[in-house]
Amino acid sequence: MSSLLLVLIGVGLAYLFVGLRVARRSKTAEAFFVGDRKLGAGLIFSTLLAANIGAGTTVNATALGYSNGLSAWWWVGSAGLGSLVLAWWIGPKIRRRSAEAGLRTLGDFLEWRYSPGVRALGAALLVPGSLFLLAVQLTAMGLLMQVVAGTPYWVGVVMGGSIATAYFAAGGLAGAARVNALQLVLEYGGFFLLIPFAILAANGWGAIVETSPGPDYWRFTSGDTAGIWYLAMLGPAFVVSPGLLQKVYGAADDRAVRIGVGLNAAALLLFAAVPPLLGIVARAQFPDLADPQLALPTLLQEGVPAWVGAIGVAAVFSAELSTCDAILFMVTTSVSQDMLRPLRKVQADEAWLLRFARRAALVSGALAIGLAIGAPSMVSLLTIFYSLLTAGLAVPLVAGLYTDWAGPRHAAAAMLGGMAGLFAARIFDLPQRSPWLSEAVVGLAVACVAFLVVAVVTRRTPKP
Repeated sequence: MSSLLLVLIGVGLAYLFVGLRVARRSKTAEAFFVGDRKLGAGLIFSTLLAANIGAGTTVNATALGYSNGLSAWWWVGSAGLGSLVLAWWIGPKIRRRSAEAGLRTLGDFLEWRYSPGVRALGAALLVPGSLFLLAVQLTAMGLLMQVVAGTPYWVGVVMGGSIATAYFAAGGLAGAARVNALQLVLEYGGFFLLIPFAILAANGWGAIVETSPGPDYWRFTSGDTAGIWYLAMLGPAFVVSPGLLQKVYGAADDRAVRIGVGLNAAALLLFAAVPPLLGIVARAQFPDLADPQLALPTLLQEGVPAWVGAIGVAAVFSAELSTCDAILFMVTTSVSQDMLRPLRKVQADEAWLLRFARRAALVSGALAIGLAIGAPSMVSLLTIFYSLLTAGLAVPLVAGLYTDWAGPRHAAAAMLGGMAGLFAARIFDLPQRSPWLSEAVVGLAVACVAFLVVAVVTRRTPKP
């Protein structure tokens, strides 16, 4: 067994220990789902930032930096800009609504504001996508450990999936938030530590610039397949993501939302420069990689001193774990609260719901592990899921918060229209014609049109 694998096992056990200790406080469904609505700004900041730094913002963003240069900043930068909207516009208002009405999930909000049918439609869109997204995160973890620790692919998938599932199933939001605070120290510190050592190993910044492909590589707004259009494609997803919104539900007050989510946005805007820089340095050191997705693992294994690489691997491992628990939170709460609880003929009590939520977490984690092992080529689904959130949920959420006349027909039209636009963009390959015609952009545009059409042809009646 390699020393690096032992380090990762030790890190994983430390997270598991913290999560299990906090689990003793999660004795009610309210604690499991929304942390008893007692999370302060510090825990909101750490749990959101840890959730937002995962495979997409590390391995994939570094690959984009390797291929496209500085314009890869917009991958993570779009998440930071979207988070500013969540901090100052959407977050405080939906937190107040959730506290006033006792809401625990985004599905609860959709039913409270519209109807049970809209809630069911939202869950039908969200649950399968969340499960596949969790599998994508586990796929990245398996590939990382295969490259840097020499383990079989399935070992990394099973190890990462089991740890994240165990500590989340035990402690819910309250437990995950405290584990995330610990993970964040290693994630953020580890990635910033990598930069100077990687630059030194590449013989300095001057050598890196000299070996770069050309001027377009240093353009900030656009470069090949990366650029400012990521803001339209990804930014809204970080405003309407159910996993992030449900963490906001757990905030103690509006001040905790504004400060915690705002600090998360600022940290993302700063962190956005790190993966592109690492990708640029990796290209200078290893210009002939067969797959850009190997840029970060290769840099950690061969491009920095061994002890720095070990810290970096632990940081990536932690980042992927924290995102896994955030996605598991999203799919578990939606399955238990939005899909199966309404099917019970007798109102479910809190003890039953807590037991069921934990079982749903264990089953969801196991299904995602199986998907990741059986279909390891699902990485392309990452952007599809973000597009799904934007196209299907953005219009009903914003309209539900800021209008009193939008009803179930408006919401359903926007959700179904968004899905139709998304699939049409994919079928007709519109993103290949222009990056501004991505699935998310087209889906959101069609959702807005569908919402407005229903608004025009139906009588506006105030919500009772």
